[in-house]
Amino acid sequence: MRVRDGVSLRAATGEDLQGVVAVGHRTWPATYIPIAGKDYVAMGLAKWWTADATIPAIRAGRVTVAEIGDEIVGMTSVGPLDGHLVLWKLYVVPELQGSGVGGMLLRAAIARATADEYDELRLSYLDGNDGARGFYEHHGFEVFDRDEGGEIPDSIWMRLQLKGSTDG
Repeated sequence: MRVRDGVSLRAATGEDLQGVVAVGHRTWPATYIPIAGKDYVAMGLAKWWTADATIPAIRAGRVTVAEIGDEIVGMTSVGPLDGHLVLWKLYVVPELQGSGVGGMLLRAAIARATADEYDELRLSYLDGNDGARGFYEHHGFEVFDRDEGGEIPDSIWMRLQLKGSTDG
């Protein structure tokens, strides 16, 4: 299913808070219960998908939303870490995964990283999330590190070298 023609991307505003949070609450159970269990999902929703956790990123201009009509159907959140731009979140509601919305959001994050003169864009995904791994590999990302998860799956770190970047 391709829905790109009806999708618009834009920077999130305060009015988008509930829609952004709803994307997380719609995607996390389907994505992470099979990989890490219900307790991990409950912890993640309580820690990363609340108004308190989301408002600072929206205010800082680091959240992009994808919408169809007036419904937010996907989002990204980026931020700096150790001199690199990190894609902290990229989520598309389950019924639209595979429709091209995620690719649109990812290309927008890559364009932002390039415009802000970062040399690479980094992200992580939970080991076992084969859909995420395949999606990011398809877009040119390569694994460079792993954080041991202990009781949850490891976090696999990937990066994309950006065109026009220079070392040093």
